[in-house]
Amino acid sequence: MSVDLFAGSARATEGGVSLYVPGLRGPLAGVTPPPGFYFDNDAYYYYGELPNARRLQIGGAVVSNVKQRAYVDFVTPLWVTPLEILGGNLAFSVTVPFGAPYVSAGAVIAAPRLGRAFGFKQRDQDLTFGDPVASSFIGWHSGNAHWQAGVSVNIPAGAYQEGELSNVAFNRWIGDVYGALTYLDPATGLDISGSVGFEINGENDATDYDSGNAFHADLAISKSLTKELSVGFLASHYQQFSDDGGEGDRVGPNRGRVTALGGTVGYNFLIGQTPVSTRIKVLREVETDNRFKGTVGLFTVSFPLGGQAPPAAPVTAKY
Repeated sequence: MSVDLFAGSARATEGGVSLYVPGLRGPLAGVTPPPGFYFDNDAYYYYGELPNARRLQIGGAVVSNVKQRAYVDFVTPLWVTPLEILGGNLAFSVTVPFGAPYVSAGAVIAAPRLGRAFGFKQRDQDLTFGDPVASSFIGWHSGNAHWQAGVSVNIPAGAYQEGELSNVAFNRWIGDVYGALTYLDPATGLDISGSVGFEINGENDATDYDSGNAFHADLAISKSLTKELSVGFLASHYQQFSDDGGEGDRVGPNRGRVTALGGTVGYNFLIGQTPVSTRIKVLREVETDNRFKGTVGLFTVSFPLGGQAPPAAPVTAKY
C-alpha cells in the first residue's frame, strides 16, 4: 500500500463521530429536578459530508467522498434520588440509542481486515441498537445558580458490525466527565447555561482502532417569552487533544475539531396534571477540521414519571 493513500486523510475519532452530541446539553443544563423518576427522549437528526475528498476509516475500511444522514433516538429514564452528597442530590440514568444511519462512500479504498478492497460506491443503512450509556451526577442549587458534576460511560454492548458503514454502536469503552452550570432568573425568564467535559476513548476491539481523547463545551442563552414559550441561542465546540492510533489505524495519527452554532425553541404544557417539556434545537457546523460538516437537529420531550414529593402546603400568616 503506497504512502500517498493517506494524503489528505480525515483526522478524527473512528468513523468521524463521537459520544458527544453538539447541543445535547442546552438550556437548563445545570438544573437537577426534584427527587423522583423522569423520562427523556431525544430524537436526533444529522446530515453531513466529509469535505475536500478527505478519507475516513469506518468499520475497518478506508473510504472517501463520504456522506451521512442519521436518524437516531435516545431513550433515557432518569432517577434523581433523595440521597444527598455534599449537599447535592445524586442521580442516575441510562440512555439506549437506536436508529438507522444512512452512509454512502464514493469509494471504498481499502478494507484490509476484511481481506478485500473496492473501487466502487457503497451504501449502508441498517436499523440497529447502539451502545447503552450509563450516567451518574450530583446536582446542587443556590438561589438562581444550579450546577452539576457527572460522568457518563459508553458500554460496548450494542449491535456493532465490523465492515458495515452504518453503525449506531461505537464498540468501545468511552468515558465522559463533565460539569454544567445554569443561571436561571425566574423573574425575567433569562437562562444562561454552560457545560464543559472531557471524552476519554478506548479501543475498538473489532478494528483495533484507538480513538483519541477530546474536550467539548456548550453554551446556551435563552429567554422565556411566556410561561410556556422560550427561545434561545446555542454554541458548541469539540476538539481532540490526543491522536488516534492502534494497530488498526490506517489513516495516520489524527485529530478532529468542530464548532457549531444554532438556535432553540422550547414549549411547556400540561397533559392532565403531568407537565411536559418539549424543545427543538438546530445547529449548523460552521467550522470543522477533519470531521464531517453538516446540520444537527434535536427534538426533546421530557416529563416526570412519578415519585416526586407533593408540594409543601402554603404557610398562612396568623394575625
